[in-house]
Amino acid sequence: MTTHYRVQHNVHPKDFKAYDTGLLRERFMVDNLFKANEVSLIYSTIDRFIVGGVMPTDSVVKLETIDALKAPYFLQRREIGFINIGGPGSITADGELFELNNRDALYLGAGNQEVTFTSLEANNPAMFYLNSACAHQHFPNRRVSFSEAAKVELGSSETANERCINKLLVSDVVETCQLQMGLTEFKPGSNWNTMPVYLHSRRNEAYFYFDLPEDQAICHFLGEPNETRHIWLSNCQGVISPSWSIHSGVGTASYAFIWGMAGANLDYDDIEKFPPSALR
Repeated sequence: MTTHYRVQHNVHPKDFKAYDTGLLRERFMVDNLFKANEVSLIYSTIDRFIVGGVMPTDSVVKLETIDALKAPYFLQRREIGFINIGGPGSITADGELFELNNRDALYLGAGNQEVTFTSLEANNPAMFYLNSACAHQHFPNRRVSFSEAAKVELGSSETANERCINKLLVSDVVETCQLQMGLTEFKPGSNWNTMPVYLHSRRNEAYFYFDLPEDQAICHFLGEPNETRHIWLSNCQGVISPSWSIHSGVGTASYAFIWGMAGANLDYDDIEKFPPSALR
């Protein structure tokens, strides 16, 4: 078996206030997603959201069901999105081949039974970061190249948060049931993401940081706006954030990150904003 997973349970905001650093990392952090020829998954009870990674090197890797799903195959009642952060590779879904270069994305709808992964070069493997959510309806599979992303420019150099949001698997680009994914890049000199911060009470969100130098770090902020905490992260680590929590971060060097959401609606702008002066 090439699939390994762990279950990560939901957290009440009142309990969250008492967490030390170790508990914060245990209950929210995402790590160890990319292992050679394996599927690595975290099954969160927050909206039954799954975060994972697949890194095929010299063999074909298959997406297998896990016990937590109680399903004969992974996508029986789920949808899934991938963004490739590594070398060129391909994903095959029920015989349909999709080639993904770096930063390309793929959406697979509910009902796909056999999904496999390969890399073009073993010494430059594809690294397929994935998010999966429950789905009550099937939507067609679709590859979305990075050039096809809907781009939104936000922030400014004066506040160190000038960035481009590349919306890849979102409702105005591809039809999905509830999953939304995209990739944010920064302009030189900027390193604050999602500032001013916000909440979207009808959706969770997962952040995954990459392209960060190995000797640098990200400080990710989470919690209620008036009761925040932080987690220090390295390259290829992230956080699964409940709907009651903010999600914002700043890096000690340049980086990029992938965001993924699921919940009760597909309205990207359904948010409640908080200015920096309101944070505690």
